[in-house]
Amino acid sequence: MAKQQEFQPDWFEGEVPGNSFRSIFKWGAVNEYKHPNRKLYKLMKQTFGLDDQWFEQKRNVGLDAVPENQPCKLAATHVAALTAIVGKENAHNDTYNRARIAYGKTMLDLMRLRYGILENLPDLVLWPRNRDDLRAITDYCEAHEIPLYIYGGGSSVSRGVEPVKGGVSLDMRVYLKRVLSFDERNQTITVEAGMSGPELERILRDAPNVLQAGQSYTAGHLPQSFEYSVVGGWVVTRGAGQNSTYYGKIEDIVIAQDYVCPGGRDLVTQDFPAAANGPDVDQIMMGAEGTFGILYSATLKVRKYLPENTRRFSFIFPDWEKAKDAAREIMQGEFGFPSVFRLSDPEETDVAMKLYGVDGTILDTLMSLRGFKPGQRCLMLGTADGEAGFSRHVKKMVTKISHKYGAMNSTGYVQKSWEHGRFRDPYMREDLQDYGIMIDTLECSVNWTNLEAVHTGVREFCHSRPDTICMTHMSHFYPQGCNLYFIFIAKMETLEEYSAYQRGILDNIQKYGATMSHHHGIGKSFAPWLEGDVGPEIMNLFKSLKHHFDPKNILNPGGTLGLDLTDEEKRFVKAR
Repeated sequence: MAKQQEFQPDWFEGEVPGNSFRSIFKWGAVNEYKHPNRKLYKLMKQTFGLDDQWFEQKRNVGLDAVPENQPCKLAATHVAALTAIVGKENAHNDTYNRARIAYGKTMLDLMRLRYGILENLPDLVLWPRNRDDLRAITDYCEAHEIPLYIYGGGSSVSRGVEPVKGGVSLDMRVYLKRVLSFDERNQTITVEAGMSGPELERILRDAPNVLQAGQSYTAGHLPQSFEYSVVGGWVVTRGAGQNSTYYGKIEDIVIAQDYVCPGGRDLVTQDFPAAANGPDVDQIMMGAEGTFGILYSATLKVRKYLPENTRRFSFIFPDWEKAKDAAREIMQGEFGFPSVFRLSDPEETDVAMKLYGVDGTILDTLMSLRGFKPGQRCLMLGTADGEAGFSRHVKKMVTKISHKYGAMNSTGYVQKSWEHGRFRDPYMREDLQDYGIMIDTLECSVNWTNLEAVHTGVREFCHSRPDTICMTHMSHFYPQGCNLYFIFIAKMETLEEYSAYQRGILDNIQKYGATMSHHHGIGKSFAPWLEGDVGPEIMNLFKSLKHHFDPKNILNPGGTLGLDLTDEEKRFVKAR
């Protein structure tokens, strides 16, 4: 008798109309997909109490055209004047083009678009061609007090690009993506803010041909959003790439910047490796999220590209305590740092075993026989990069310390499986949300002392909602602590429920003493908690800088960094 074929949801792979809501909220390339495998699908059914019938009907797939029903509220004289600056072909006030750059990629953005909710659109979208355009647009908007927003790659998960006051949005990707200079002696490259991650790495890795360099280089900055984010977005949010433990966050990579500021002023810093000329202006500008000035270009440190020296590792630890102790000892071992470095807690490890195809294999059986039990075991994976002897020694020491804490090697297969899918996992969000299942992330920075309080407290809140998956990992490591990253999956279909759940997680991140963000930025989503995080004196300093750079508050107004929130809009949670 023939075996009955196992049910599989009809994951969406159809044509996405170019003017549809889905074309805006879909992650990445329009014809690219990554579907949950059978084991992950089975886990979701079990967790959420669903059967195959639930997955027979999609919900709010967003194939409808964006309606042309959002009038431009900007006076015709302003539209004409701004259009004259960039040219008619580079100015757009139709609803689709305005909606296309009004949202980022947080779940709140995606859910609104799925439900056809259009709000907070810019009145006019401009494609600046050069620095002169940026100067002219900024001067005009300041003179007429028109709100001005900046859009880069659109991967923001903090509502950083949302033009809540209307006005003008600048799409930096279209023209501002050129290499302005390359200095091989200094190992620096200067690029415009709209250059994408893949294009930057393509140029650097092919530097002998493109830049007439003596060898290949890399910026070492590879966030999960790498394929669809831009240099300017990395810089203004203080982003981090997945290799940051070795290469550093973006603020460690940027060496100089060029900003167009209101008041007819330009702010250009010098490309020295270090200085003692008062407070570091580069650090003041990075993280300002477009509220002090418009980033035109950044000069980045580059490193030699030596992929032949990459050493990969992955280990399974018997429990969370031993895994944490091993990670701290590795970072405090004084032998150099890994490049990619990631440690999953037991819940994320169990999901990862399914996602990477390990669950149910001989390797899985071997782990269990050796005492590495589901629900307890923890996965560590990563790479060592750099000079051959250095990377070899780092891997050797990571291995030695991991074995000291009872870990077993889990073969290179696990690391390679993660590496193969690390930029593609976001594609699964559309699949899940088609069936009313939400997946989203929040992250924070902790030190070794408060790590466990934050991990335990935040997860307790996440699981206070029944039938919810909360995966957690440590990444972006330092001798003093790490980034703690929460990924939650739940059957959740309303904006109100999602917003309340996210608020609760943010409350608990602050309650247990973590920072509100390690690398996602603050934007408008997390801004209500910022003053409770940094304190009133630092918040007043931010406001003083804002008044200096932008006294008319035209740059990214409406809650970004909490600079113009009322006291009633702020949230304060007392830390323990």
